[in-house]
Amino acid sequence: MTRATWQPRPDDAETLRRFFGKDGRLLTIPSKHVKKLVVLNRLAQEFEPGKVYPEHEVNEILGRFHEDHAALRRYLYEEGFMMREDSYYWRDGGSVEV
Repeated sequence: MTRATWQPRPDDAETLRRFFGKDGRLLTIPSKHVKKLVVLNRLAQEFEPGKVYPEHEVNEILGRFHEDHAALRRYLYEEGFMMREDSYYWRDGGSVEV
């Protein structure tokens, strides 16, 4: 699994507006890969770099955004935003505020 590095693009804000409601919940999971990466990068921001999370906590955090937390967790792992071992996850990619 490779780490997901993210360089913001000019249309990221528009993508986020389209896929997240005013309440901050994810309306739908994008089918286009590049848009999905924008959404996953946003979700990765919910996880503190260097902190290890048990699976139930990852599910709780992602469940605040969409009912299919298992799919979001899988996508975050598959795209390299998070890593896992046994039932523990940690952030391993995405943009970082400097």
